[in-house]
Amino acid sequence: MSADLVHPGHLNILKKAADLGEVTVGLLTDQAIASYKRVPFMTFEQRKQVIENIKGVSQVVPQTTLDYRHNLTQLKPDHVVHGDDWKEGVQQKTRQQVIDCLAQWGGSLVEVPYTDGISSTQLQHAMKELGTTPQIRLKSLRRLLNAKPLLRFLDIHNALSGLIIENTKVEVNGRVEEFDGMWGSSLTDSTAKGKPDIEAVDVSSRMSTLNEVLEVTTKPIIYDGDTGGKTEHFVFTVKTLERLGVSAVIIEDKTGLKKNSLFGTDVEQTQDSIENFSLKIKAGKQAQATHDFMIIARIESLICGQGIDHAMQRAKAFIEAGADGIMIHSREKSPDEILEFCRQYRQLENKKYLIAVPSSYNSIYESELAEAGVNIVIYANQLLRSAYPAMLNTAQSILQHGRSAEVDEHMMPIKQILELIPGTK
Repeated sequence: MSADLVHPGHLNILKKAADLGEVTVGLLTDQAIASYKRVPFMTFEQRKQVIENIKGVSQVVPQTTLDYRHNLTQLKPDHVVHGDDWKEGVQQKTRQQVIDCLAQWGGSLVEVPYTDGISSTQLQHAMKELGTTPQIRLKSLRRLLNAKPLLRFLDIHNALSGLIIENTKVEVNGRVEEFDGMWGSSLTDSTAKGKPDIEAVDVSSRMSTLNEVLEVTTKPIIYDGDTGGKTEHFVFTVKTLERLGVSAVIIEDKTGLKKNSLFGTDVEQTQDSIENFSLKIKAGKQAQATHDFMIIARIESLICGQGIDHAMQRAKAFIEAGADGIMIHSREKSPDEILEFCRQYRQLENKKYLIAVPSSYNSIYESELAEAGVNIVIYANQLLRSAYPAMLNTAQSILQHGRSAEVDEHMMPIKQILELIPGTK
């Protein structure tokens, strides 16, 4: 069982099992569940506590993968009791493995009919509509990092973009793929407000955008803190973000008027000294009220043409200063220098989480970055960049034709977009 939301269907299975003998429940870990769908609302320990206290359950053992054979070989049960909803879909192969394994000692598979009127999907949807708390959301990034080999984040610039990230899912080879969280980009936030990406949008305005997103979503947010500003100001930013339930802030090791990194050496960009930036990291870490919030150091050495050795020197220093992770950035079309940095970074004894932003080197696959040791991939501006040309084409078409009929086929029906908004019905 995953037993995230325990309902009468689960109890029916456990009752049937208790009629057959002493009941051991194989409880799927977060890692096992994350291998085929979203990480559960409750932690493994919370789910274990619930199941252990259900009448008829003798013991609970961790089920660390979707392959049950290891536990079955250890326990050699007379019966395996399972809902019959695994005859199709992602668990069909697992079912056959269980049958073959039980045959080795004459065990049998007992399948309990699916309980009508109970839908885990509907229950999860109801939970999402209820929302989450800042404390739960704050913890969710670290929990995801422990459960999944690679996380994917996508840019937000308003609450609607947050809802897209919250709800978009596709099925790939029997797995449900979705975004793990949201990137609170300063570029997309400032651009959506019609202002340049030079920290022209003040912290209060950016917090207003964050609050709009937080009200209607549940997934973790990583906040783009630009340079972090003055150390004294950064301390208050950390406290505010943590109080809101934002999971992490990323700050870049540059000084002066901010220029977007993808301009590279075409504009004047100055890196902060290792000493000054390390002090900013330390001050931010000291300002935290919990151990869950994360401060990630973004290294601009490759952007500024300083090379991999320069970047590695900074990575070591910033980790020593207390950074919870390192973001490495590049504006090269080829991923070669990023992959070489990853190779050297993997050799560090005290390495922390590694974050990549494949905006320019976008031909690389997530699987390649994961193999290189990257823990989080941030798609930093794709939602905003795709929204603008669509809106521009619509505006031009209306002007050209003197009506809107020609763009209907390129637009989402108003009913569909209203259904995306919680509480509309």
